[in-house]
Amino acid sequence: QVQLVESGGGLAQAGDSLRLSCAASGRPFSSYAVGWFRQAPGKEREFVAQINRSGGITSYADSVKGRFTISRDNAKNTVYLQMNSLKPGDTAVYYCAAGEYYGTYRYWGQGTQVTVSS
Repeated sequence: QVQLVESGGGLAQAGDSLRLSCAASGRPFSSYAVGWFRQAPGKEREFVAQINRSGGITSYADSVKGRFTISRDNAKNTVYLQMNSLKPGDTAVYYCAAGEYYGTYRYWGQGTQVTVSS
């Protein structure tokens, strides 16, 4: 299996940028599609973005299209979420998750907090 650790969260102001990282260990990361999800206080966990194993296919939630970019560097066993033009509504715990196939997610990290103030 694969173990995932998120990092890069923190406090930002509206309009700022943050880059989240999802570092993997265990099975080679190239074996997994990866998704980013987030959960705000009192809300259900929601999909943010995903990327296939090779990095050639991505998809995004409508709420983040044009602002967030998911990418991966399999040589570094890392997936990134570049978040630009942050809004207070982006405040949440962000999780990365991996699965053997695009759109399937079995393995989850512990999350990293992103807080965006107005």
